[in-house]
Amino acid sequence: VQLQASGGGLVQAGDSLRLSCATSGRTFSGYSMGWFRQAPGKEQKFVASIDSSGSITRYADSVKGRFTISRDSAKKTLYLEMNSLKPEDTAVYSCAVSLTYRAVAASSLYAYWGQGTLVTVSS
Repeated sequence: VQLQASGGGLVQAGDSLRLSCATSGRTFSGYSMGWFRQAPGKEQKFVASIDSSGSITRYADSVKGRFTISRDSAKKTLYLEMNSLKPEDTAVYSCAVSLTYRAVAASSLYAYWGQGTLVTVSS
């Protein structure tokens, strides 16, 4: 079981980025997936999640209206479209697969984690 996140980089405030998380080793179609982030010196925080069907999403208040989570079951890939990026969005972003079909925010409900991809937003 592997999750491979990619798409991070250095951008300016107001720019956009699209993160991808490719999965391999098994199918996660029956489980929700999510994105979390950890800023330097801070604890990991929930960013967004999507249910197994791809129709229900959940966002942290700090990214609501700017970020969009989606999944492509055929490609076994999770995405995070990030618009209007702010310096406070700077963090390592990690993708994860949960233990349930519901879109959940608690990290304890996620069983599989990928390595992070660094997003740096300059002012």
